Amino acid sequence: MLTIHHLGISQSERIIWLCEELNLPYELKRYPRDPVTILAPAEFKALHPLGTAPIITDGPLVLAESGAIIEYILAKYGQGRLAPTPDAPEFADYLYWFHFANGTLQPAMGRNMSLRRLNLPADNPVLAGVKARLDHAFDLVENRLAAVPYFAGDALTAADIAIVFSLTTMRHFLPMSLAPYPHILAYLQRIGEREAYRRAMRKGDPDFTPMLT
Repeated sequence: MLTIHHLGISQSERIIWLCEELNLPYELKRYPRDPVTILAPAEFKALHPLGTAPIITDGPLVLAESGAIIEYILAKYGQGRLAPTPDAPEFADYLYWFHFANGTLQPAMGRNMSLRRLNLPADNPVLAGVKARLDHAFDLVENRLAAVPYFAGDALTAADIAIVFSLTTMRHFLPMSLAPYPHILAYLQRIGEREAYRRAMRKGDPDFTPMLT
């Protein structure tokens, strides 16, 4: 059986949500973060050389990287769900936003998180540059969601599952207000109404309130 190894409050929530949307049987193993370092415990790091979430096992297979895991699950178990086919008009949009999640948005947030920890002065040019890049990424997201209800168009796809973590839980590590982005906030309300999303968040992090506002 497919097993999701879930590090608390991490990107592996994407994989739980994906499996819930697909109504796919899976085993969930939860790992708390180290209370001192806030990093993965030793038993989680032992699963894969990278040692970061998410990680799945499927029989003898051990697979890391959320994008790879999403594509693997869709290809093996998805039965055509949550991913447009190449002949669909929304296919290119789906690909763009699916890869935007980990290719642009999440790295921009990660860089800002790291630089904030350095307590640099507000006028530091490097800090200003990475913040401007993050602002631009959020502007792109806001403009997209002003035009369509979901990233690929009219229906939820794996592109949404890939992106939502950065818009929500990542703000636990990089606090920021979404007040300037009304279309993102409206989108997150739609996500929060999905029973599969609610189940995933309850199962993965029952003591953590989803950051949908």
